[in-house]
Amino acid sequence: MRTTPRLILFICFFVVSSIALVSIFSFSKTNEGEGTVDVKNGRLQYKWFAPELPTFLSFAGEKVPLERQEVREQLDRELLYNYYNQYSTIYILKLAGRYLPMIEPLLRANGMHDDFKYLCIAESALQNQISKAGAVGFWQFMPGTAPQFGLEVNDEIDERYNVVKSTEAACRYFKQAYAKLGSWTAAAASYNMGMGGYSNQSNFQQKTNYYDLLLPDETMRYVFRILALKLLIGEANKFGYIVTSKDTYKPIPTKSIIIESSIPNLAQFAIDKGTSYRTLKQLNPWLRDKKLTVKPGKRYEVLLPAM
Repeated sequence: MRTTPRLILFICFFVVSSIALVSIFSFSKTNEGEGTVDVKNGRLQYKWFAPELPTFLSFAGEKVPLERQEVREQLDRELLYNYYNQYSTIYILKLAGRYLPMIEPLLRANGMHDDFKYLCIAESALQNQISKAGAVGFWQFMPGTAPQFGLEVNDEIDERYNVVKSTEAACRYFKQAYAKLGSWTAAAASYNMGMGGYSNQSNFQQKTNYYDLLLPDETMRYVFRILALKLLIGEANKFGYIVTSKDTYKPIPTKSIIIESSIPNLAQFAIDKGTSYRTLKQLNPWLRDKKLTVKPGKRYEVLLPAM
């Protein structure tokens, strides 16, 4: 086939342009803001940055003394740990769309500061977890402590798994701890080590301020973990966690019914109500057995799918 001069000219232009583009990209330097850098084996590796600490921070309206170097370093430690725990942080942000609309109004209704929702996140990551010590639920109540704050715990019922009732129980605890210890920060710290334990250390060390006390390592880190989560969850976009409204898990539409008599078979009960045993237990994780015994004078609120 005969090649025309115009075709030859086009081919030459294409080759020259291609070589020029390859040269530009081959010798261009990595921008300062790019997330990767070259390493010796030719592969690309991410850059890791330390998140910036705030100049001011508070918990429940109480100032965090960030002007103190040891306080800044403790906060820095927890912020680093949680900042680079990306899976957990993103999953919490997704769960927050479902559960914080339940927890936040309950905190307000009980006269509690909104910051206590971050304590709940620090305890359980908004999941009904069970600790090695036997603490259960969003607020991680121990079986012996739960009844003291109005939660029923037995073989059939464990209201530590009830988000509404356990949140109200936690509010009762915080109010009692505040009255005893004198600050919301101390009340939060005592949630980790107990009111008695905090009070004993405070009396021995002759200090009441959480930031002035030497406490068990877990409690020393506890409030700072709450503060780190307040920053990461409360200002997620600022720290690079982009979870939009469409990404979050939405509240599950439900209706409630009042149960005033025993249910011998919860599977049959679920079917009779137009749902399944699995769905019934997912909506009411506080139901711990295959039956529900209702004693005279007792009543329970059970959630069912909204039709």
